[in-house]
Amino acid sequence: MKRSLSVSKATIQRLPVYLNYLKALKEKPEYISSAYIAQALKLGEVQVRKDLASVCDVGKPKLGYVTEKLIAVLEAYLGYNDNVSALLVGVGRLGQALMAYKGFERYGLKIVAGFDVSPSVIGSSVSGKPVYNVAELPTFIKETGVNIGIITLPEEHAQETADILVSSGIRGIWNFSPTHIIVPDNVAIKNENMASSLAVLSNQLKNLGD
Repeated sequence: MKRSLSVSKATIQRLPVYLNYLKALKEKPEYISSAYIAQALKLGEVQVRKDLASVCDVGKPKLGYVTEKLIAVLEAYLGYNDNVSALLVGVGRLGQALMAYKGFERYGLKIVAGFDVSPSVIGSSVSGKPVYNVAELPTFIKETGVNIGIITLPEEHAQETADILVSSGIRGIWNFSPTHIIVPDNVAIKNENMASSLAVLSNQLKNLGD
């Protein structure tokens, strides 16, 4: 497997799309080409070929990629076999939905606990995962070594919570709050901006016309 240090963010975002497509094939061919994948996903063939070439070297001239090997390479590159632990802060409706979602574990992510300030949820559990007081965050992180913090809080509490997570040892933050969070350079961050996604979708609808 070839792991390039220069893989772009856009490429990394497309890799799970290729992987999900390959794994969903009911009858998997022995070989599959980038052209075939591109046609099925309505993407550019050159783009797909470059994306795959940037992370793996299992392709064969005129045959394409060995399908099962390509799946294994993509899973390894994306860390789906790593079993990374995460905690979630903000056990409201969105937080509870994420804690209950079983699909994360297929991608190597396991939410082990939730944290909140509301007495109505502290001490409860969501899908068998305990909910603790936010005040216990630093101790929990240091004792368990959890790597990722998921934030599903109102915007006024998001940055402060991120600061606590970082100072307690969290190495990556997945932010679902409606605000852009700033973290040090040695901490990974993914801001999920739903307003931006909706704006893109609305613009695409307008461009489709009647």
